[in-house]
Amino acid sequence: MSRRFLMSPVGLAACFLTVVISALSVVKETHQTRMLFATLQAQESERWQLQEDYSRLVLEYSTLSAPHRVSAISRTSLTMTSPDTGAIRVVTE
Repeated sequence: MSRRFLMSPVGLAACFLTVVISALSVVKETHQTRMLFATLQAQESERWQLQEDYSRLVLEYSTLSAPHRVSAISRTSLTMTSPDTGAIRVVTE
């Protein structure tokens, strides 16, 4: 009985319609997959760029906050000096 239905014009039309719908679904899913992959690639590229920027900022921070640099700037720009050991007092509560 099913063979007779597939050979009838209605059965052939239904089979053709099913194949077309299936093909369109495959095309749609393939396109969506490619779009999502392109988005993933763009986000990974942005992540690498942000990681490089962060690494540069960490290096710059460690360079600018080095104790010898802070000491040199405090002596030259702010005319600060270290106190004499006799002038240092320990305060306890």
